Amino acid sequence: MAVFAHGQLRLYLLSLLEDGPRHGYELITALSDRFGGLYRPSAGTVYPRLARLQEDGLVERTQDGRTATYALTERGRQELRDRRADLVALEHDVARSVRELAARVRTDVVGSAAGLRAELAAAAQQARARGHEGVALPEEPGWHEGPGEQDRAARREQRAARRRRVRAEADLAEFRAQVRAALRDAEQRGGVSPLTADTVRAVLVSARVAIEATLPR
Repeated sequence: MAVFAHGQLRLYLLSLLEDGPRHGYELITALSDRFGGLYRPSAGTVYPRLARLQEDGLVERTQDGRTATYALTERGRQELRDRRADLVALEHDVARSVRELAARVRTDVVGSAAGLRAELAAAAQQARARGHEGVALPEEPGWHEGPGEQDRAARREQRAARRRRVRAEADLAEFRAQVRAALRDAEQRGGVSPLTADTVRAVLVSARVAIEATLPR
């Protein structure tokens, strides 16, 4: 899917420099942020356009050690003033591209989640089946173990099951804390996108179904 039409990336790079000079990497990151991480142009896409903008006198490049900073020239600022209407239209095109990319990724996420859910459910069924293979039932209760030993074995299994449950709950709590921290950090850096919210929902539903498939019924 083409994100920018011919000449649009050139204009968008100029608009990103309107607030002040930036390194090439900062421009790439700003573009990625604008698209919610759904699109990130390569260095091979951005730097040749910056070089062309410099050749056209719209951008000046300042070398600082191993890094270069790009800034608008007065001619570049005039270009933005003259093309303000084109820039507004471009912003609408970008917003539409973000929605289309998000819809495509959302479909992929839901499809992948459904496939993962089916695979985990099948694996759980196989695990349960293997658990019953080769298990011989006693001919009579207590033939090989006395009642006291059976009770002690049952209590040991209960304690082991309780430890497994506590460990699983601790893992869930840690997962919840990590995701909450990531979401709050994202909110500080620009907000949680609809794609992120949909992904969290789809993954959690898949995880719940997969976990429930392993539980006794």
